[in-house]
Amino acid sequence: MNFIDKTEPLVRNKPLKIKRDFSLFSLRLILLVLTAAAVLFVFPVPENGDWTQTAFGIVIFIAAVLIVFSIRKTDEWQRTIVLRFGKFHKVRGPGLFFLLPLADRVAQTVDIRIRVSDFSMQKTLTGDSVTVDVDAICFWLVWDPQKAVLEVENYTDAVVYSSKTALRNAVSSHDLSTFLERSDIIEKQIQEEVDKKTTEWGITVLHIEITDIQIPEALQDSLSRVAQAEREKNGRILLAEAEIEIAHKLETAAKIYSANEPAMKLKILSILNEGLKAGNSMMLVPNSLAEELKTSDVFGLAALNELKKEEAKK
Repeated sequence: MNFIDKTEPLVRNKPLKIKRDFSLFSLRLILLVLTAAAVLFVFPVPENGDWTQTAFGIVIFIAAVLIVFSIRKTDEWQRTIVLRFGKFHKVRGPGLFFLLPLADRVAQTVDIRIRVSDFSMQKTLTGDSVTVDVDAICFWLVWDPQKAVLEVENYTDAVVYSSKTALRNAVSSHDLSTFLERSDIIEKQIQEEVDKKTTEWGITVLHIEITDIQIPEALQDSLSRVAQAEREKNGRILLAEAEIEIAHKLETAAKIYSANEPAMKLKILSILNEGLKAGNSMMLVPNSLAEELKTSDVFGLAALNELKKEEAKK
């Protein structure tokens, strides 16, 4: 049983196309040009063969190059882990920051936005021994870049593998009917199990969604017949309940009419009136009602008969 349209395959971890940012490159280039111009202005090329000042200017320029290339920049959603001589120094960013030349280095830049990772668990047995293939997606984010980088070798793979393990445990501990009818329970269980592990890594799992559940075709036919029978049973139950409710209402109405004879006659007349409005050319009237109509002359039948008799005598 599929819950997604397989004609549109799920895009797996496809990166978005982002325009390259040349602002840092431009800044470095401008600083290098200005530094080179300043060095040439202060320490011009000697004409008398004395290269002492020129060598000093070259040293200054090399130092300026190191300083310029120690300028780094991160975006608003990025944090950079800086190591100094191999030890953790600081989490830098966003914006411009400076690294100590030859001492500091960038270990990794972490994206702290919400991410989506899809994972699947193939050929897994449910609690009632049914083989299913399950696809799911995980929404997560890094809230502590220091822990994520320093304590986990590859935190992205760690989240995916933990989600797969939790999904396998959830599949094996629940029946197929629970998977098909109450997938929210499974998703909540997986989310709590994965989040319990990843919290120690500075990562939070926000939500797990099951996107696709595939079961054997033979079992699909069986489940379809069961669902159809269940719908038919529910329809009959609803019809029986409606009949019972109608019977109760008719019983109540009968008690009211039996206790109030004028009300019963008015009801009979109302039914006749409705029949006449519908334009019926023939109506079946009970004998008792006909006798009552004749004695009471509700519709003027007796007066009509008298007129016909008088016309016949003339």
